[in-house]
Parts: sequence; C-alpha cells; structure tokens
Amino acid sequence: MKILLITPPLTQLNTPYPATMVLKGFLKTLGHQVEQMDLGIELVDRIYSKKGLTEIFRHSEKKPKNEAMQFIFDGRDDYVNCVETVMRFLRGKDQTIAGRIASHTLLPEGPRFENLIDTEMAFGLAGKSDEARYLATRYIEDIADYIREMVSPHFDLVRYAEHLGSYAPKFDNVDKSLKAPLFLTDEWMLQLLDEKIKSCSPQLVGLSIPFPGCLYAALRCAQYIKQNYPEIVVTAGGGYPNTELRQISDVRFFNYVDYLTLDDGELPLKRLCEYLEGKTESDKLVRTYHLDADRKKIVYSGNDSENVRFADTGIPDFSGLKLDLYISTTEGSNPMHTLWQSGRWNKLVMAHGCYWAKCAFCDVTLDYIRRYDAPSADIVVDRMESVMNQTGESGFHFTDEAMPPRLLKEVALEIKRRKMVVSYWGNIRFDKTYTAELCELLSESGMIAASGGLEVASDRLLKLMRKGVTIEQTTLACKHLTDAGIMVHTYLMYGFPTEAFQECIDALEVVRQLFANGLVHSAFWHRYAMTVHSPSGQNPKEFGVNKVKCACNSFCNNEIPFEEEIDYDSELMGEGLRFATYNYMHGIGLDFPLSRWFKMKIPRTTVPSNLIEKIIRNDR
Repeated sequence: MKILLITPPLTQLNTPYPATMVLKGFLKTLGHQVEQMDLGIELVDRIYSKKGLTEIFRHSEKKPKNEAMQFIFDGRDDYVNCVETVMRFLRGKDQTIAGRIASHTLLPEGPRFENLIDTEMAFGLAGKSDEARYLATRYIEDIADYIREMVSPHFDLVRYAEHLGSYAPKFDNVDKSLKAPLFLTDEWMLQLLDEKIKSCSPQLVGLSIPFPGCLYAALRCAQYIKQNYPEIVVTAGGGYPNTELRQISDVRFFNYVDYLTLDDGELPLKRLCEYLEGKTESDKLVRTYHLDADRKKIVYSGNDSENVRFADTGIPDFSGLKLDLYISTTEGSNPMHTLWQSGRWNKLVMAHGCYWAKCAFCDVTLDYIRRYDAPSADIVVDRMESVMNQTGESGFHFTDEAMPPRLLKEVALEIKRRKMVVSYWGNIRFDKTYTAELCELLSESGMIAASGGLEVASDRLLKLMRKGVTIEQTTLACKHLTDAGIMVHTYLMYGFPTEAFQECIDALEVVRQLFANGLVHSAFWHRYAMTVHSPSGQNPKEFGVNKVKCACNSFCNNEIPFEEEIDYDSELMGEGLRFATYNYMHGIGLDFPLSRWFKMKIPRTTVPSNLIEKIIRNDR
C-alpha cells in the first residue's frame, strides 16, 4: 500500500519525534511504499519566513490588544527583516551573525527580553554563539506570543491547542473547535498537508498523536482528508491514545478517523494493511477501534497480546524528513537542561518497556512499560550505525523508560569495540549497578548525560512508592556518574499520597545538597497525578487515600481525582520548589535558607546539613 505517516503540530523544534521513522522502517520491510512528514516543523518553517510573518502582520493589523503586542506590531518591519537570518542561525548555518545578535544590535527586543538573565555571567565573554541562541530564542518566542494573541489562539512553539486535549473527559469541546472556522495557522497547516497528499497519493494516512498538543491538529488534518480525499483511509495512534483513549465510547471521534490503534503500532498497522487489501478479516485486527458496518457502534478488535519482537521491528528510516529545517533553541545556560532543546539528536529506544516496572505512580500496566523486551547489543549498535549514516549526526537520545544497565554496559563495550565516535544520553534508574567502573566505561563510550527519578527524595516515601532506590543509593550513582564526567538530571515529585509538609521541605534540602555537592546539574519538579493505569490509581487505599468515585468518561480516561487531607498549600509548595530548583540549576542561592524560596511559612528542615557529604565521604 501507499502510506503517508504524519507527526502533526507540534512536538519538538530541534529533532524529529521518532514514531514515524520507526513505523516507516518496519512497514518498508513488508513491501509497502511509505512516505512521512513532520507537519509541525514544516509549519514553523512556513510561519518563520519573510512571507509568513508579512502575512501574520497583515492579518492582524487592525486589532492590537495590548501594549506588548502593539510594540511587536509597531516593529513589524524589523521582525520581518530579521526572521530568515535568525532561522538560518538556529539551524546551525550563518554562525557569523552570532556576534551581532549577542551585541543586542540586530534583533527587535520585545516583551520576552524584559527579564533576561545576566548573559555575560551565564555564557562568559567567549560564549557568543550560546548567548546569541538564547536571545534568538526570545525573539522567536515573542513572535509566537504575538501569533497566539493576535492570529491563532491555538499556536505555541511546542504544542498546538494543548488545552483541548490536556483534560477532555468528553469530546464536546474538541468537536466544537473542529467545527469552528479555521485560523490562519490552521489554513497553512492544511495547505502543507494538501501539497504532500498530492505529491504521494496515499491510500492510507497514519497520524501519530504523542501528546495532548497534537490532538487538535491531527483531527484537523483528518477532517480535511475526509472532506477532500474521502477515498483515503485515516488511522491514528500514539502516546496520547495509549494513555487517554483506551476506553473511548464517543462515536463522534470516528467522524474524523476510520481507525484508532493502541500501543506499539507495528503489528496494528501491518494487520490493518492486510485487512484493507482484503487479505484478512476485521476480527484479526490488533488493538484497533473502529465503527461497525452501520457506523453506530464502536468495535474493538482485541488480540491485545500479539506483538512484534522488538528485535524484529527493523531500523528507523529518516528518509523524507526535512532534517535541515530543525532548529536549536535554549532557555538558559544550564548545559544539561539545554540537551532537550538543542542539537538534532537521533532518538532511539534501546529496549522495549521498563526492566523495573514497579513504581506505584507510573503507568506500569500499559504495554509500553510493562512488556520488557531487550535485543542484543549488536542490534542496538547496528541501528545506531545505520541511523548515523542516514542523518549524518552522531548524537543519540535514548528515550527508554530506563536504559537497562546490563544492556547499556554491553552497548558501551560494542561501541568501543567498533571504535565508533558517538555521544549519547538517556533515562536511567539510580540503582546500585552504576558503579564507578561502569560509569567510567559509559563515559569512554560516549555517554554524556543521564536523567533519572529521585522523585520524593524521602526514604519512607520511596519505599511506599516501590521506587526501588534510596537517597544513599541515588547519591552514590550520581557521584559515580559525575566523577566520570556524565551530567545528571533528576525528576522530582511532590504531593504523593501521605507526603507531609515536613517531608516536602526535607526533600528540597536533599536536592539542595545534591546540587551543592555537584552531583546533579538540573532537575524538575512536577505534582503527583493519580492515573488509571498506575498501582496507586488502581489500589489507592494501599497508599493512604480514597479515589473519588466517578463514571467512566466517554472520551479521555487517565487522571483520576482522589481525596486526601494535606497540611500545606500545594500550589504555593510547587511554586517554591520550582523557584528554588531553577536557581540551584544556575548556581544561585545554594547557601540561602529554604524559606527564601516560599511565599508561605515553612518548617525548618530535619535533614542533617551534611547528609549528602557524609554519603560521599563513606564511598571513598
């Protein structure tokens, strides 16, 4: 079959989201003709051009809303004149312009420039390219703010109409938005889609929906195809359906797409193609929702246990993607944090699923976490070599739930055996396997960074949530990694069931000490959410809380409400934790009292001031 796979707006600006490449690589081995496109980066390219910005300002010239938007509109000629130069620079070309950008003599400086960091302190006198990228990021964010305020309220640089998909128990608001008139950016998105359809004439279009900020755009595309190319079959899948739409019962969704698949897409798409070609029956479809013959009832195919072995999924295929359009941005000077925004990393998965898969807050009942399936190191490194040859890039971001230490060691040895020069990073668990010897090997093979969850930073709560690590174990893993020159990011959580006010403050003190001792380079706090697919969501009483009884939603079912009495303001707590950690990431305030970061009175920490230092000392 002739297949077109699409990543709708918007995911990342610096590198393609990997789903379509993986599926294309697999489907091509079956003999299908497969095209792909990242519609998000192509839309950004359409907007951030002289022609695009000129149309944006012409479209909005009669309706400036406030002083900030008026400033940008009044300086529209400067914005238009700079835009293509800035985009070339952010794509790694025309680097000689960095000096002019960094000297504040080229770009119009709108609202996003009002609270700049001290760039000389952050980037130094020689870091003009990094400083220029930081300022250029502010410039394109100003434009994005203007578009959202004046032209298309759905637009943002890394999401599109995210509010419609973030919490949607019913399909009503999504459906209403899809029946409303198109915004200008919608029109451009659909023009790009139409050009691609005309060029490849697909019989089947597959829409990957990894995040809530892709849902509206995906369905706009599906709607356009149904209206203008009714002969094309449309299917959708991805991370968002996998977590949110597993219990969908609203038939209106299928006015836009013909099929909705769950979990890994290889076998569902293989079987769907066979069905469309008349080679099998509908009851052989795998993890697929569709309407019955009367289009009145949703049918689910089942066959949930059928899968393709991870070793047999093939090599990701990057052909057809416009790799030269991706841009590197930065929100600050923290080198670990910047990895998510800068550099065209080749995204790969080392092993399917999580080798631990026990954490109480995690969706461990879902296939992409529960079903652990690791290939040999040879297969992993073969894929790395093939992707390097396709993209010309030697950097890899492994997006595993947690890279398995045993396989990671074998991969590192294989990289060294083949004398490959690569750099790579990814998620890990801070377990005891990360000895000084292993971390030295990983560094020698090209590992530059690791991200992992310390979560609540409390031994009591870590045990309750079945994390399988302790503060001491995490500290030692971080020490061995940083001693080997590997940067460390940690994910943090507040609001886990039964967490007390004192424990939140103590957790921040642990984090402060980790930063102060140079054991972590960046961190991020998020608030605990109880989900349908997690052990804490399925058995909340085991974790000291009660789930609020509610009926199954007709559209999204993921996060669920629960009842708990807490002794602190969770909103102010989150603000304080994030404020403190943002400053710690930039080396600021490590000797400040914790109360400095909060807008409420907090208790003194009970954590010994030398806790982390003592753990380190005992490791010597």
